[in-house]
Amino acid sequence: MSRTARVTILGSGTSHGVPMIGCTCPTCTSTDPRDTRTRPSIYLEVPGGPSLLVDTSSDLRQQALRHRLARVDAILYTHCHADHVFGLDDVRRFNLLQGSAIPCFADAQTLADLRRTFWYVFDGLARVGGGIPKLDLKEIEGPFDVGGVHVVPVPVFHGPRLILGFRFGRFAYLTDCSRIPDTSAALLEGLDVLVLDALRYKPHATHFTVDEAVEAARRLGVRRTLLTHIAHDLRHADTSARLPPGVELSYDGLTIEVAIDP
Repeated sequence: MSRTARVTILGSGTSHGVPMIGCTCPTCTSTDPRDTRTRPSIYLEVPGGPSLLVDTSSDLRQQALRHRLARVDAILYTHCHADHVFGLDDVRRFNLLQGSAIPCFADAQTLADLRRTFWYVFDGLARVGGGIPKLDLKEIEGPFDVGGVHVVPVPVFHGPRLILGFRFGRFAYLTDCSRIPDTSAALLEGLDVLVLDALRYKPHATHFTVDEAVEAARRLGVRRTLLTHIAHDLRHADTSARLPPGVELSYDGLTIEVAIDP
């Protein structure tokens, strides 16, 4: 019998978040809660299994409080840009709740970036009070299992840099994506649900536009595509009315049930 997991979109916004500081555009002043977007992350819960966090966004504390997160069994990192990692210090609370270090999976470059950016966590020196996250870094070199959940890393281009998305059964998460190599497209066959980067309609050097994301989803044959990493250029209601069947804007707090076995 195929297992299902509950995925929560913790954050669906860009590195600036929405509303943006000092902006009075229609999206940033909108009263529609779907137009309030924290930095990008998802949380995947498996009944009787692990709870997985993808990225420790700058807004992790706010997201954890809003969605009553009380456990993180593993963290999967896509890459080390600030909006995806600067909530790392808030992992301390999960360490205290669980009484253990938390395994963190990332590619070699992201691990090196984390060690450099958060040097005080990884330099091995004792700290007065001991108030640092306790993490067990693990390098991603191919598909791996976390608590019985099979994870397939999916390399995608974020501008010139190759970063990671992740596939869990018939669900995949590709944030910060501007091109999907053919070899990675082959890893995305047979998806039911795809969460995919779509910054805005205007072209950008390191992110899919809405039209590019729609076309990528069409080529992959995905049944349902949820767009994420959304800038303030896209007001939720107006943009949703323009999208083709099977493609939606995600929003903070959206939850979906996904099959995590092939």
